[in-house]
Amino acid sequence: MSATTSRRSLLTLALSAPLVGTVLAACGDSGPAGGSSAGATIWILTGQPGEGIRTDSVNAFNEANPDSELVLSSYQNDAFKAKIRTAIGANQSPTVIWTWGGGGLRDYVKNGQVEDLTSFFAENAELKDKLFASAFGAATVDDKIYAVPCENVSPIVMFYNMRLFEKVGAQLPKTWDDVMALVPTFNAAGIAPFSLGGQSRWTNMMWLEFLYDRIGGSELFTSIYEGTPDAWSHPDSIDALTKVQDLVRANGFINGFASITADSNADQALLYTDKAAMMLHGAWTYGAMKTDGGDFVTGGHLAWSTFPEVTGGKGDPSDSVGNPSSYYALSSQASDEAKTAAKKYFAEGLITDATTKAWVESGSVPIINGSDSLFTGSEDAEWLQFVYDTASQAKVFQQSWDQALSPTQAEALLDNISKLFGLAITPEEFAANMNATLAG
Repeated sequence: MSATTSRRSLLTLALSAPLVGTVLAACGDSGPAGGSSAGATIWILTGQPGEGIRTDSVNAFNEANPDSELVLSSYQNDAFKAKIRTAIGANQSPTVIWTWGGGGLRDYVKNGQVEDLTSFFAENAELKDKLFASAFGAATVDDKIYAVPCENVSPIVMFYNMRLFEKVGAQLPKTWDDVMALVPTFNAAGIAPFSLGGQSRWTNMMWLEFLYDRIGGSELFTSIYEGTPDAWSHPDSIDALTKVQDLVRANGFINGFASITADSNADQALLYTDKAAMMLHGAWTYGAMKTDGGDFVTGGHLAWSTFPEVTGGKGDPSDSVGNPSSYYALSSQASDEAKTAAKKYFAEGLITDATTKAWVESGSVPIINGSDSLFTGSEDAEWLQFVYDTASQAKVFQQSWDQALSPTQAEALLDNISKLFGLAITPEEFAANMNATLAG
């Protein structure tokens, strides 16, 4: 995985490059759903390795199914986000909609813009059984499945620079109390305890996601997701918000973190250049650190773990947060012929031995039960197995909040998180501001 196309950048960061819009798999324009003379249409995101794997998948399907051909177009992240909503609203949607699931998918469902795929999975039970059960949460609305989980899984992970731990003679933290005790130890040695690309805002969010889970259990965010009045003011919520500010006030993050961006991979560089001892970040950063960090990864200087427990907390230590999967939805606006072609692709072409192998070779863990059998012999086998176990064994795999919530709530959340980490608002003010979005 290249340093400039991290998994998170494909999923949530706005990219400034213009629309690509290149038809890759067949001639013709994508046009309205099912309206192209070439058949069903599919739009995907650019950026390697994902773009190449997606393209190869569609090309292989088209070669094997000339009567069910999909026309493939690719778009940069930011352009895709704008174009897909405009297209869907104008009844010009592609047949197959690449989506993050969660709040965005719920909007599509609410507006009758995507097909209910529950019966599709009943008819293709073998396909469903192949996939991590944890991947279906963000694809499900009101107990019905509206998208096909696919591609790979990216939990949020606690990364450690073992060179620096050895330098100060410290052990890896197992609890939140251990984390707070390490802060003065590293600061005294002139080392930032944690790297953080705070300008990107969603990086700050990862801390709250885990603290909410470890303190209040998965039910705490579920109450927020379901719009329970004053859910953000729950005592466990205030406790989590307070703990984050305790870490900020203790100089737990590198100086100037609010000006550091994640899309430039500057936060990762702080870890592997020995400027910071720890980093909470997505699994997608492993490949970039391996590529850019010299012998940091290959030399055994990188360690990792799940997020530490909070003493007395209600959360299950196996719970994880992050990106459970990518998703493909089916446009309700498509013709019957196009829908049939798309469903054939979902059943036969989207998840194959070839795509599973390609994701593993890219340093990612596909959401396929048993795909860990392909890790043998890989120099990244230990890492891949950790990610596989984290995702497949998690009792709850909470989707990143900025994708789980509606777009309006997500923007309010990111804005208030930035203020919280900047100590510009109190935990109580944060809670009040976010409670106001529950009624919206």
